Amino acid sequence: MSETSDLIKLYSARILALAADIPHLGRLDAPQASVRKRSPLCGSTVTVDLDMTNGRVTRFGQDVKACALGQAAAAVVGGAVIGRTAGELETAARELEAMLKSGGPVPQPPFEGFEVLIPARDFRNRHMSILLAVQAAAEAAQTADTVTT
Repeated sequence: MSETSDLIKLYSARILALAADIPHLGRLDAPQASVRKRSPLCGSTVTVDLDMTNGRVTRFGQDVKACALGQAAAAVVGGAVIGRTAGELETAARELEAMLKSGGPVPQPPFEGFEVLIPARDFRNRHMSILLAVQAAAEAAQTADTVTT
């Protein structure tokens, strides 16, 4: 199979549908924490804003400037982030990285939507873009949790 047809398969209808409908798109006014992550390889950027109450994410916004894979990952994060703890987000980030880089299992619920990105395992140059949203959310949650406790 050629690299071109591999890329066409990678950008499946499910990935494109997720990329077209990213939950919590946009920045928050006066968030407790904001984190911007950038992939130096492709230039994708994700900025996450969030608030936490009692150790759980209560408000979330994200500005996503990424390829369809990064956008799809941001959609999965946006759909699952409300109510999560900093620890749950850190676990999701570690599990997604292991899924991509070492063939690990799909992250645990509520992040099982990352399953759609399994075909990206073979495209190492796309991994950082895919990881941006969940890593930014985990870092922002850790920061906000420290501020609120």
